[in-house]
Amino acid sequence: MTAGGPALPALGGRGPSYRERVADALRAALIAGELRPGEVYSAPGLAARFGVSATPVREALLDLAKEGLVDAVPNKGYRVTAVSERQLDEYTHVRALIEIPTTAALVSTADPAALAALRPVAEEIVAAAAAGDLIAYVDADQRLHLGLLALAGNAHLVEVVRDLRRRSRLYGLTAPAGQGRLRASAEEHLALLDALLARDTEAVHAVMTRHLGQVRGLWAAP
Repeated sequence: MTAGGPALPALGGRGPSYRERVADALRAALIAGELRPGEVYSAPGLAARFGVSATPVREALLDLAKEGLVDAVPNKGYRVTAVSERQLDEYTHVRALIEIPTTAALVSTADPAALAALRPVAEEIVAAAAAGDLIAYVDADQRLHLGLLALAGNAHLVEVVRDLRRRSRLYGLTAPAGQGRLRASAEEHLALLDALLARDTEAVHAVMTRHLGQVRGLWAAP
């Protein structure tokens, strides 16, 4: 985080999906811990970081408030809600119950071409980890995991995990990024795809179990 505030990506352009693009970038900043719990952020201040007008940022913050990710503070802005250690444990448990068996089942059902198409995303995760770009890491990581779950053909399951991820906070990302731990976790995505393409159910199960354990380790308390 910079002295002036969170390091958010610059966004440009307009369109019907622009509000959602801003909301997605804010969610990534929340998950990555760039927007800190208890801190109050104003729409104009965040808009300056985005390089856009305050209107789409204000609209995106309203969306995040509906999701319980921020709370409105009258005449000041929005306060980032905190997540407890117990909540993080519960989110990890539910993700494990859903993602490990679902991903392992892809060994016998997923199209190899569809799995191979996700490799560039896994490489984005590794590159973001190496660069210490936490927001890019979170964005690519979500696309990879939700992309795999989508191959199972259950849209509701994907939305459940998407919601769990939005409520997570990777408070421990900053320090591990400098220690190489984040990159080690990132490279597990490549190992996961290799195991899926090799049709090795046991290896997929092992990688997913280890990976979610790594992720929970990065979800340290602020």
